[in-house]
Amino acid sequence: MTGQAPDAAAIERLARAALARIPEPFQAHLADIVLVIEDFADDETLDAMGIEDPFDLTGLYRGRPVGEKSAWDGVTMPDEIHLYRRPLLDEWVHTGVTLEALITHVVVHEVGHHFGLSDDDMHALEDSAE
Repeated sequence: MTGQAPDAAAIERLARAALARIPEPFQAHLADIVLVIEDFADDETLDAMGIEDPFDLTGLYRGRPVGEKSAWDGVTMPDEIHLYRRPLLDEWVHTGVTLEALITHVVVHEVGHHFGLSDDDMHALEDSAE
């Protein structure tokens, strides 16, 4: 099956490997994050974000940043990192970076949202996860 685009399972394996490379103290807070791999974001998500072209969204964090959580929170849905396979593959083809590097970049960016990090902090975290 050479020449076929990586499927959702392959994307998930790369994303889980990227998550596993994220160092402590961040790693301790990642066990409950759910990874969701979809071909594209749904229309509701795209509309809410003001995105017209579904190829413009490669990943999304859904949840409350760690610093905003409280012991007083009621039952909540687990935090999720959504990765969108088709936009990822499109970006992979157009940028020439490895698929592993691209997925690591997107996963670290979404993990950064989980922790409420700035873009500079996300870049530092990405450097340590490579």
